[in-house]
Amino acid sequence: MRFLSAVLLAEAVTALTDIEHKPFMRKNIDPIVSPGKYISHMHSFYGSDAAPTLYYVNGNNYTEIYPATFKTYYEQIDHAEIPFPPNFRAVAGNASARSQSDVDERVTALTWWCDGNGPEDRNSRPRAAFPRQTCSAHMQAILRFPDCVNPDKVEEYAYASQNGGRCPRKMKRMPSLRFSVRYDTRRAIPQGWKGVPPFKLACGEIGDGYCFHGDFINGWFEDAAKNMLKAKGQTFMRIDGAHGNGKQYSKCKARDADPENGTSDYHKSLEMMHGGHMKTKEQAWEA
Repeated sequence: MRFLSAVLLAEAVTALTDIEHKPFMRKNIDPIVSPGKYISHMHSFYGSDAAPTLYYVNGNNYTEIYPATFKTYYEQIDHAEIPFPPNFRAVAGNASARSQSDVDERVTALTWWCDGNGPEDRNSRPRAAFPRQTCSAHMQAILRFPDCVNPDKVEEYAYASQNGGRCPRKMKRMPSLRFSVRYDTRRAIPQGWKGVPPFKLACGEIGDGYCFHGDFINGWFEDAAKNMLKAKGQTFMRIDGAHGNGKQYSKCKARDADPENGTSDYHKSLEMMHGGHMKTKEQAWEA
C-alpha cells in the first residue's frame, strides 16, 4: 500500500503524521512471522498493516467486531535521523502474551481503555486487558513500534526507550509509529457487559487483550518518506511527493493476491493452525 494522503501537525515541539486506513481482508496468515503459510491465527489487514482480529463470543459463535477507525500515527519526527528504509518491516507486541507481565507498556505503550466519556478503569485492572465494563463510546487500543533500525541490515531494529532514549550502536532513529484502533463494541454488544467482557482476540483468550500485536511493512514512496522528516519543528506541513500531494487519497486498491487459499473463518483457521490443511504461497497478499 502506498500512502499518498497525510497531514503533519505539531504538538508542542513534536511533529506527527496521522493516517486513517480501511480494511481490505481478513485471513489466517502473518506475512512477516510466517510468510506464505496459512498457519497463523486470524489477522485483519489495513493497507500494509495487520493486527489480530477481535471477536464477540456468544457460545460457539464468533462474530468479528469491526474497528470504527484504524489510524497510524508517525510521531517524534523531531528525533528522527532517517526515514523508514526501503524493505523495512517490523512486528510490535507479543502474540504469545497471556498476562500483564508479558507486556512491557513502557516500551510498546500497549493499553486498552474506553475513549470518550469512559468509564475509566485502567487503574483497577491490568492495563493491557480489556475494560471490565461497558464502554460509553469506543474501546480503544494503542501499540507503539520500534523506532531504531540498522540501515545496513533492516531486519535489526529496537526501541530507543530500551536504550536510555538513544538507539543502539549502528542503529539510526526513525519516526515512531503508533497504531490506534477504536472498536465499536456498542454495536456488537448492545446489552453491554460487566466483569470479563465476552470478546477475544484471535491470538488470545476470552476477556484478555494482552496478545494484541501488529505488523508494519513499509509502503511509503521514498520521496514522501523523506519529506516527512521536513516537519521537524513546524506547526503544520503537508506531505507531498512525486506521486501526489497530501490532499490526495491513495488511488491503489489493496487486494488478496491468493483468494483461493487460506480462510476468513475463525474455526477453520484453528484447524489450519494445527496442521489440518496447511497450504503455502510465495505471497498471500499484495497492495
